[in-house]
Amino acid sequence: MAEHFFSPCPRGLEALLVEELRDCGASAAEAVHGGVTWQGDWNACYRANLESRLATRVLWRVGMGRYRGEIDIYKLAYSLTWAKWFTPDDTLRIYVTAQKSPLKSLEFITLKIKDAVCDHFRTVAGRRPSVDTANPAVRIHAFLTADTATLYIDTSGEPLYKRGFKPAAVEAPLKENLAAGILRLSGWQPGETLLDPMCGSGTFLLEAAQMALDIAPGLGRHFAFERLRHFDRAAWAALRGAAEQRRQPARPLPIFGSDIVGELVRRSRENLQAAGLADCVTLERADLLERQPPAAEGVMVSNPPYGVRIGEAEELAAFYPRLGDALKQRWSGWRCLFFSGDTALPKLIGLKASRRTPLFNGALECRLYEYRMIAGSMRRRPAEDGSSS
Repeated sequence: MAEHFFSPCPRGLEALLVEELRDCGASAAEAVHGGVTWQGDWNACYRANLESRLATRVLWRVGMGRYRGEIDIYKLAYSLTWAKWFTPDDTLRIYVTAQKSPLKSLEFITLKIKDAVCDHFRTVAGRRPSVDTANPAVRIHAFLTADTATLYIDTSGEPLYKRGFKPAAVEAPLKENLAAGILRLSGWQPGETLLDPMCGSGTFLLEAAQMALDIAPGLGRHFAFERLRHFDRAAWAALRGAAEQRRQPARPLPIFGSDIVGELVRRSRENLQAAGLADCVTLERADLLERQPPAAEGVMVSNPPYGVRIGEAEELAAFYPRLGDALKQRWSGWRCLFFSGDTALPKLIGLKASRRTPLFNGALECRLYEYRMIAGSMRRRPAEDGSSS
C-alpha cells in the first residue's frame, strides 16, 4: 500500500523536485507551495532521502484530521499508533507550523502534541519517551491549516541539504539543495566547463562535482528512518550498495572555482577535501573583474555578495557596472548566471538578462539572472571573423 509523503524544498524548485522524486519511484507527485506531496512505498522513501539533491526533508504522513480547538489536535495525536513506529527509549521533538490557523499559540499546540504522544506511550508501554530539542531520534512535524491538522514523522533527521561533510562554513551560506537547484536551472551538464568566480565555501563546486561523478548526495550520512521499528535493513543496504557501485572515482573535472578572498579559497579547498573531491576542482585566488575564462565557452554560476555581505550600497553601485564590463570584454561564449536578492543588480550590471527565475533563499526573495554572452554582440568589441552570431 502506498504511503503518503511531503518533501519541502526551497521555494521556486518545486517543479524540478517533482521530476526528481518521480525518478526515485514516487507516484502522484504534485507541486504545492514550498514542496511536493507524493506517494510511494518505503523503497521510494529511502531512495528519495539518498538521491534527492533538492528536497529539504522527506516527511511521512501518519495522521490527518479536522479541528476546531486544541483538544481536537490532542485527540488526533493521541489516537495514532506511535508505539508501532518507535520506542519509549527514542527521544523526540515536536515541530509545528501553521497557515491561517485560528489558534493563538503554536507553543501551546507543540506542548499538547508532545503530551498526547507521551500519554499514548504511557497507556500502551507504561513509560514515555523523553524530549531532546538538540538531537532527537524522532522528529514529529505538525502542519495546521485553517481547519485541518496533519501529523508527520520525519524520515530524514538532519535536513537533507546537510550532505555529511563541509566543515568550513561561511557566513550566510547558500544551502546545498538550493545550489543544486540553481545548477539544474542553469542547464549545466557534467562535462561542460563550470566556473564559480566568487566561490565562498565552495557549495556550487561541491554539488557540481557530485553530479559529475554520479555521487548520491546522501551517501555520506545517516537518516532518521534507520531508527524506525519497521526499517527494512536489507532493502536499504541494496539501495546504498547500488549507489556506491554507480559512484565514479574522483578525477580532474572541468570545474573551476576562485575568489578574491584567499581565506575563502582555503575554506573551499578544505570542504572539497572533506568530501574527497579536492582533485576534481581547480581552485585559485582571483578577482572576477580581472580573471580570464578557463575555457572558450562554459557556464559561470555564482552567488555574488549582496546586502549586508558586501557592506555599503556605494560598493555595490561601483561593483555591478564593472562586472558587466568584464563580462562583455572577456566572457563571450559563456552563459553567466547570478543568484541575488539585490534588485539593483539587473539595473546596474548594464546587460539584458535572457532569463529571470524567482527563487527564495530561506525567506528572502531572490532572482536567478541569466546573461548569455554571445560572441560578436558586445559593445566595444569588433567582430573577429564575421561568423559570430
